[in-house]
This record gives sequence, structure tokens and C-alpha cells, in this order.
Amino acid sequence: MRIACPIMLTNEEHEILKRYSRGRSIAARLVMRARIVLLAALGRRNKDIAEHAGTDRLTVARWRSRFLRLRLAGIEKDAPRGGRKPTRRDRVARRIIERTTQTVPAHATHWSVRTLSEELGVSASMVHRVWKANGLKPHLMRTFKLSNDKHFVEKLTDVVGLYLNPPEHALVLCADEKSQIQALDRTQPSLPIDPGRCGTMTHDYKRNGTTTLFAAIELMEGRLIGTCMSRHRHQEWIKFLNLIDEQTPAEMDLHLIVDNYSTHKHPKVKGWLKRHPRFHVHFIPTSSSWLNLIERWFREITDKRIRRGVFKSVAGLIQTIMDYIAGHNENPKTFTWTAKAEEILAKVRRARTVLNKIASE
Repeated sequence: MRIACPIMLTNEEHEILKRYSRGRSIAARLVMRARIVLLAALGRRNKDIAEHAGTDRLTVARWRSRFLRLRLAGIEKDAPRGGRKPTRRDRVARRIIERTTQTVPAHATHWSVRTLSEELGVSASMVHRVWKANGLKPHLMRTFKLSNDKHFVEKLTDVVGLYLNPPEHALVLCADEKSQIQALDRTQPSLPIDPGRCGTMTHDYKRNGTTTLFAAIELMEGRLIGTCMSRHRHQEWIKFLNLIDEQTPAEMDLHLIVDNYSTHKHPKVKGWLKRHPRFHVHFIPTSSSWLNLIERWFREITDKRIRRGVFKSVAGLIQTIMDYIAGHNENPKTFTWTAKAEEILAKVRRARTVLNKIASE
């Protein structure tokens, strides 16, 4: 009578197999294989294991043997299987890819699975498989904008340098305005989230006015300075600069990273800066708001507090914003910049090369 080879498990293997055998979110086939190996390690015969696992002796012998040869990897991954090669897909894949990437339909901006399948006379599932295999997603579109600032390199290097190597005895602050924040009230009460149903709110709304949020985040500790005003002219910007001046240590220099909005360059703003020599303003390149980290915080407050909020007045909206800022400052968190200027410039050069090539065609 043939006797199966005994299986000896290490402590680590035993724990992993126990976890597999009890896992509710693990594939059923892996659960069964883990139970087979655990029973084999107890010295059970293949016949008894097959009865206990609800399978046959050949299956038990197969996974017992594979575990002995490959250990855990032997049961975690299935062996490659044979099958007919997808000859028809290979024949039409090139046509599908060419049509998808080099043409558009006559009365639309992009192909869909059904329109392309009708155009080429193939099944919609065939188009879908080719798109999936080649990472093609015609229904998605990303936006981008390359800065045309003549001093792009100098400004980028200056700002990234502040992020990666901030000066000693100074604070680096990213500042900007988030204008036209609307106090929106929904026309009907919203429904809360419930098991099996997401929360809801009406698509229409009632406008109750707007406010502008002025904010600056200090990058070392992440503390936020913020206020709301009804407008965003140079007068309001100077008021905000005064607020920054009041809420920061007087003995420290301040390096302020801002965008090229004309308000920030107004003659009266320049005059104010001359009277406050501890302020050093660094302008990001045009069309490069991604370089100002305060925009990252603006996205956070929009996603977490404003977009789904219901505000019956501007005063209520302002109170909500100020409460959010106060909550942030109780446990401040900053954003860490990691990209080096050389890496960013390399990407920009590649993008310009592609754009120039397309423009010349």
C-alpha cells in the first residue's frame, strides 16, 4: 500500500494555513487547499482527508504533493493552464487599437464599446477585452496645462527649494484666496445614509450669498491662519497680511508663497511689503496652482465640509469654515513636498516635446 509522504510545518506556515482555512474573504479553493495540508500535517490519510474536505483522493494527493515541492507558493497560485489561443482577437486587436487611438466617430468625441464594435463588425465584448488588455479608457479624459511663464524654471526652483530646504529662523507659508464660496441651501431635506442606501440630497439649491476664504498654512507645523471677507481686492489682501503679521512671531522672517493674481502685485500691496521687511513673497509660475500647497488644503475643506454642507446664510457658512479651521489647529497637520525641481522639469520637457510634435503634424 502506498503511503503519502509526511508533511512537517513550521510555526509560520501553520499560522498562515490556519488563517487561510478560516478566512471568509479568501477564495474557497485556497480555503480547501489549506485544510488539506493542515490535515495532512496531522498524519491523516488521503482517503480520510478527502472525506473531511468534501473532495476526492486525487485532489488531496495533488495539493499535498505541490505543498511538499513548493510549500505555501504551491497552494497559493494555480499552475498555468492550457487552452486555445485567442487567434481572432489577435487578428482584430490591432484594428481596434488603431481606431481607438487615432480616430473619432463621425458624431461623437470618443468611441464607446458599442459604437466601435458596430463600426468594425466585431462583438462588444471583443472590444472591451482589447481595451482592458491595453489599458485604453476612451470615456476618461484628464485635464492639464503647461505654464508659459517666461521665468518658469526660476520660480519653480525657488519655491521647491523653500519646500525641501526651508531657511532657518523663518517660517514658510503658502497663502491664497478661495473666492466665491456659495452658501447653498437645498430645496428639500437630505436623506441620511442607511444600510443598503447612500445619503441623498436634491440636485437643485437656493443661493444665500457668497464669501471669500483667505488662508495661509505654515509648513513646519501645519498651523492655519484664516479669515473670511466679502470681497477679494487688494484692500482685503492687505488686511489678511496684517492678520498673518499679528499671528506669527515678530522676530521671524516670513516667506510667503502666492500665485500671480494681480491683487497680490498691487502697488499698495508692494508699499505695504516695503514697510514690513520681514515678509518675503515668492510667486509661483502662472498656471501652476498645483505648486502652492494651500490648494491641497482648499480641496480638503471643500470635500470634507463645504460641498455637501447646507447653509441657510453666509454667516452660517463663515461660522462653519472658521470652526473647521479651529478644529484643524487643535491637531495641525502639514503637507510634505517630496518632488525635486529636476524631476518636475524633466516631466515638463517631455510634455513640451509631445505638444511640439503634435503641433508640427
